[in-house]
Amino acid sequence: MEKPTLPRGTRDFGPVQMAKRQFIFNTIRQVFQKYGFQPLETPAMENLTTLTGKYGEEGDQLLFRILDSGEFFKKLKSDENFVQLSREFIRALELALRYLIEVIEFELEFNSTHDWSKIKTIIERDDILNQAQAFHGRDIRSSIKSLVIDFIKTESVVTSFNLADFFIRTGISREDFVKKIEHHFQQFIDIGIQKGYGKILDNFIVANLTSKEVSNMISEKGLRYDLTVPFARYVVMNRHEITFPFKRYQIQPVWRADNPQRGRYREFYQCDADVVGTNSLICEAEIILMIREVFKGLGIQNFTIKINHRGILSGLAEIAGAREKESSLFVAIDKLDKIGPEKVKEELQNRGLASQSIGQVFDILNFKGNTSEKMAFLRQKFETIESGQKGLSDFAEVLNLLKSHGASDDQVEFDLTLARGLSYYTGCIFEVKINDVSIGSVSGGGRYDNLTGVFGMPGVSGVGFSFGVDRLYDAMEELNIFPQATMQLTEVLVAHFDEATRNFGLQIAAKLRSEGISTEVYPDLVKIKKQLEFADKKKVKFTVVIGADEMKTQLLSVKNMQTGDQQKIHINDLVQHIKKTSL
Repeated sequence: MEKPTLPRGTRDFGPVQMAKRQFIFNTIRQVFQKYGFQPLETPAMENLTTLTGKYGEEGDQLLFRILDSGEFFKKLKSDENFVQLSREFIRALELALRYLIEVIEFELEFNSTHDWSKIKTIIERDDILNQAQAFHGRDIRSSIKSLVIDFIKTESVVTSFNLADFFIRTGISREDFVKKIEHHFQQFIDIGIQKGYGKILDNFIVANLTSKEVSNMISEKGLRYDLTVPFARYVVMNRHEITFPFKRYQIQPVWRADNPQRGRYREFYQCDADVVGTNSLICEAEIILMIREVFKGLGIQNFTIKINHRGILSGLAEIAGAREKESSLFVAIDKLDKIGPEKVKEELQNRGLASQSIGQVFDILNFKGNTSEKMAFLRQKFETIESGQKGLSDFAEVLNLLKSHGASDDQVEFDLTLARGLSYYTGCIFEVKINDVSIGSVSGGGRYDNLTGVFGMPGVSGVGFSFGVDRLYDAMEELNIFPQATMQLTEVLVAHFDEATRNFGLQIAAKLRSEGISTEVYPDLVKIKKQLEFADKKKVKFTVVIGADEMKTQLLSVKNMQTGDQQKIHINDLVQHIKKTSL
């Protein structure tokens, strides 16, 4: 019998874990709704045309693609890209074989020795297709060339026709060569390739396709990578029904084919809040306020909200003379916390940035000071750089709007190294770190001025952020700050001695439930000791024990399982007693 397992990067959540997670979900949901955000859900899967190209090259590699239903190998071979590849492959193979005839005829004509090993060497030359291409004046793609060369060298359908072996085996004389070999090759070209070896050729091509090429041919859908891109798609598809500015929140799982590790999973929940249809920086200020309010509700006190602006990063790229490599610069800077400055410098060099440019970048990134000092430093650097000035102006306005809300900029850090790798951000960007835990960022987001543009609705600005519930959960576990109340799934257990007292207990349970008190009746007729042990393991707060006397007197034995106190409570006072004691 096979032992059951979970896919790497995924987890089960039992009742206790789910109670804690629901505490996080509910806290976040209440704050989102308080700020006017409306709930939304989108499908777990999206068309790949919706997902690809929105997260940068590295993000696209982390997409979980869904295999199309049906016989995907047949679908692969009917794909127009595969058909075209097959045609090019066959034409190139035919060209190579016809050229071999010409070359070997020449060798036999002017080589008096019957050195069949020399002919074998000719067949196996790596440049055979380059020679054939030059000889016949036809172009062949380099990827096709390598496929054909490998095929000629290794595939049994070709090596079985290997000329040297063929000659040795059959003893063909020089005089017979031309007719014999032309017949042999013509038969292979006209019959073998076209009919007899189609499946072998197809299999060979499939085996040499890249995973990306294959997945594009047999997969049209993928699991969502985040909630922002599906939201942008929803906005475009429903733009005539939406009232702008449109505020929505979304709490759903996302999937990324990442390397699983502590705080990093392949399936995890995000809690997003986005507003589209406005350029107002009030939205950025409210994001900071919502983050603070959520953390207050969760009991998290020591955290930092890091802020930067893509305009500032663009200004940095311009100073370094690397505007054309801006995306590569952003992606690399985003890895500073993970791999360190030396590895980032190495990556930038590999991406084509000059050493001088890299030095200029790090001269700015390494500047130390408070927010005011950093802004003064950058104003000098960006004196003639429009994008950098815009970034500084936006950031200053966000801080002023916080003051207008009556809030300070405490726990807000201007972080020049914050880049966030997602390619659709265009304005302010955010990231939140809980300072006294070993977990990475637990929240992040930013402004995107044209995400809907890729779906045919340009000019709609939006901004949003997301909480990573799984990382929040891990951080709160590490800090041991989950309220005790979240552990309690059942408030009251009704225990009994026999069938009559159990049936009487059903009435008690109905009354408690009608008042919103979570209640269970122990289902089986077992000893009271076992029922109380059950209540203790489930961390039930109260047990109501019903015997024959309790049925007669209406005075119920109520035990507080946390304190051990036990009292006789009249049935009419039970609800009030439970509610009062639970406060």
